[in-house]
Amino acid sequence: MIAETLISDIIVPLRTSDTGEYALELMNEFIVRHLPVVNDKELLGVLSEDDILNFDPKQAVGSYALSLPCPMVKNTDHYYEIIKMMANHNLTCVPVVNDESEYIGMITMEDLVIRFANSLPFSEPGAIIVLEMSKRDYSLAELSRIVESENAVVLSAFVGTHIDSTKIDVTLKINRQNALSIMAGFERFGYIIKASYAETEYFDILKDRYDSLISYLNV
Repeated sequence: MIAETLISDIIVPLRTSDTGEYALELMNEFIVRHLPVVNDKELLGVLSEDDILNFDPKQAVGSYALSLPCPMVKNTDHYYEIIKMMANHNLTCVPVVNDESEYIGMITMEDLVIRFANSLPFSEPGAIIVLEMSKRDYSLAELSRIVESENAVVLSAFVGTHIDSTKIDVTLKINRQNALSIMAGFERFGYIIKASYAETEYFDILKDRYDSLISYLNV
């Protein structure tokens, strides 16, 4: 997935003449805490809810001093780059520009989560296995070989790091509901199985986390 395929066609950007009160109305309506400010096709910056509260909401947003340094992504940027940009600046939406640096739209956190949840690794039935290992022992090729030796395939892999540690967690989505033989294979090769989930268990966990995210965005 790249940025131009994730652009929201519902939310419009702010103009410099729009007031802070109008910006707050849009934020409340679309459950975001940020909106891009655009002059024609020129992206001027990203307005946050805090910016409005620090100034007079009755004034035009063009008179505000924006706290963010104008974060943006290119229309060809990959999904991972979008997530990184949102995480680095704690954004609920991010502007998208083309090769000429012209504003072409925005991507919201909610749209990003929904598209990710509907992608193949989540829509395809299967089991989840979480392995703990040192960074130097990580080899996706080796893990895939063990899974494939049990006539299954890895649909997705996610690596999570531990702060101040050489340990990592590797989360694998397998295209099979019953993963007992695969877990036995991992154990034979000395891998530590930190957790495993059946499809319904993991779906419930993801749903709870998604509901928590949406509740956070609604605050």
